Amino acid sequence: MAILITGANGQVGQCFRQLAAQHPNRRFVFNDFPELDITAHKAVIEFFRREKGIKWCINCAAYTAVDKAESEPALARKINVTGPKHLAEACAAHGIPLVHLSTDYVYHNRQNTPFRESDPVSPKSVYARTKLAGDRAVLKANPFAIVVRTSWVYSEFGNNFVKTMLRLGAERSELHVVFDQIGTPTYAPDLASAILLMIQKVENKDVAPETAAGIWHFSNEGVTSWYDFAHAIFEIKKMSCRVHPIETKDFPTPAQRPPFSLLNKGKIKAVFGLEIPHWRERLAVCLGRI
Repeated sequence: MAILITGANGQVGQCFRQLAAQHPNRRFVFNDFPELDITAHKAVIEFFRREKGIKWCINCAAYTAVDKAESEPALARKINVTGPKHLAEACAAHGIPLVHLSTDYVYHNRQNTPFRESDPVSPKSVYARTKLAGDRAVLKANPFAIVVRTSWVYSEFGNNFVKTMLRLGAERSELHVVFDQIGTPTYAPDLASAILLMIQKVENKDVAPETAAGIWHFSNEGVTSWYDFAHAIFEIKKMSCRVHPIETKDFPTPAQRPPFSLLNKGKIKAVFGLEIPHWRERLAVCLGRI
């Protein structure tokens, strides 16, 4: 009853590595490039022929350099669309459900109520468009695919906003951070734990595979801006760096960011019985571990 984790050296992948110790009765197979190049169709087919006992696949591999993607659209598409499609097809051929991670950036509509899974999408950047195309490719290729859209992911691993703020806060006396982009930070270990719970619910037949298939939203609870997020980081860490709020227009970037990408998590809480902690509570836990 093994779970394959692709993109295992990334931020969420490393959280699954950490959680594996809490599941001694479950076998995890961790893979990342170049061990398994999901963009190489033959390599994916051969991997699934060779590796026996895999019952689930969780794809954590993604091109997530949002601004860089604007100048590398072909590479972003290869990793965010072609790779997941190969995985979904191979999993379907072996009767394996695929859990695929996606993003709040696919929602770029101006509204003031949290996005539901059924709301219209309107991606504005190369990153967002390739992630949406990947979602659609996965759902089309595998009838038991689960797409989990999340937002503002951070952890003690890899590169993320929290670690960037800690570095800059130690180097500078003040920073300017945008206050007109609204969403919710997601602590990566909470995302990984939620996915494992979803899998457990399906295996225990609490949730039917047909019900689990499709799009789900997960983030921590609460709402904030990047400015308030930065302010909370320095407040919890008792750092003296002063944060000034600025508008998005005053901090131009190659890729457009959604002004509002709050995710409604009513569906995942109702079906899977998830209890989701507040973002600030989990931020304090993360900062305590860094």
